[in-house]
Amino acid sequence: MSEVIQQPNSVKKILPLILATAIFMQMLDSTILNTSLPSIAKDLHESPLNMQNAIISYVLTLAVFMPASGFLADRFGTRKVFIVSLVLFSLGSLFCALSQNLTHLVISRVLQGVGGSLMTPVGKLALIKTFDKNELLKAMNFAIIPALIGPVLGPLVGGYMVDYLSWHWIFLINIPIGAIGMILGAKYMPDYRSKDVDFDLKGFLIFAAASLLLSVSLELFGDIQNITPVLLIFILGFLFLYYYYKHAKKDESPIFPLNLFQVRTFRVGVVGNLATRLGISSVPLLLPLMIQIAYGQSAVTSGWIVAPMALTAIFGKSSVIKILQKYGYRQTLMVNTFIIGTLICLLAIPNIHSSLYWFIPIIAVLGFFNSIQFTSMNTISIADLRNFQTSSGNSLLSVNQQLAIGFGIAFGLIVLKIFQSSDLIGGEIHNAFRYTFLTIGILTILSGLVFRRLHISDGKNMQSK
Repeated sequence: MSEVIQQPNSVKKILPLILATAIFMQMLDSTILNTSLPSIAKDLHESPLNMQNAIISYVLTLAVFMPASGFLADRFGTRKVFIVSLVLFSLGSLFCALSQNLTHLVISRVLQGVGGSLMTPVGKLALIKTFDKNELLKAMNFAIIPALIGPVLGPLVGGYMVDYLSWHWIFLINIPIGAIGMILGAKYMPDYRSKDVDFDLKGFLIFAAASLLLSVSLELFGDIQNITPVLLIFILGFLFLYYYYKHAKKDESPIFPLNLFQVRTFRVGVVGNLATRLGISSVPLLLPLMIQIAYGQSAVTSGWIVAPMALTAIFGKSSVIKILQKYGYRQTLMVNTFIIGTLICLLAIPNIHSSLYWFIPIIAVLGFFNSIQFTSMNTISIADLRNFQTSSGNSLLSVNQQLAIGFGIAFGLIVLKIFQSSDLIGGEIHNAFRYTFLTIGILTILSGLVFRRLHISDGKNMQSK
């Protein structure tokens, strides 16, 4: 675990808020575009199907540049890098709003992505270095809530802004939030840096290529008719990962040292994040899609059905510390994953004639347990990292989460398309969604087995006194 540098109480109070602001901006921006694409496409004289590039370019930029966040923070200081990342993100947002065509929008989204790729990992790194082990869970718990609220509010806010203002406002909203982050960052963000900084450019390029290829394959996987080239890109991505593994074994200071995976809690946290998000990540996308496509409701209505997930996440935040203190990380994560998987399966029960209100209690309870899941997974992953591992471990965890969310969304859509083209559904699109929820729910339940690798005593040093 990192060597904590004592900071004034004012810094400890404001720092989690600064990170929460950064996470909220990034998560909101990852999802707010979904309900707005048809309106933007019409204004830019493009087909809505071509507009996917505006989403893909942002996700790819995040995956490619996140690995450099630890090095840049160590080299130039957390405060400077964090403020620069907010400037880039805000400028990217402004240019998005001013875009006259799709090319302008994609370039602006790339600039946003560069800012976003540094913003959250660097803010989280400052948090890890500021708080003692027994304080970190509480601080991280506060900062992680926007990661749960952002994907839920994104489609809702986007829907309202497009209907009542214009699509430009979904980007302009970032500028005042970014300005507040810069002011708070300049005053309260600690300026941590490392004396021993050696950037592994070759490793970065290899890992970036792997992330890029895997991300591209994720975005293209939904095209069932042309699966061969997509599989080739996917396999090539894994070959680059293997090439990185060979490189990291030989290099004296690789960007992601292999000794990170000798830390059992980190290893379990990374694999657990990847496995459980396969199911969790696709729900905020699949449920609104089902409500709009199968039930014929508006984007705003679907947004309101999913909204309770954000409210109950706050209650989960206030309960997670007590739950972890009572049951420990191993039992909490295993039982919690089982509950989440079961709740996803329950989304398959209502038929096309059922009331939409049926979904509200399920989604509300799901938000509560998602909050516990994310806080627990994120804190156990960094529980036993040493000081020299903190920057690289934190960066790798951020990249892993980004790819895991992408995998989850792509996986959910692939399963949906498979059922949609099968005879099982009897020509009813609603049944394709029901079978998809059952499939990802069962897989989520099985993913809880990953956490059996934890020991009962793991994470004791993370709990608040």
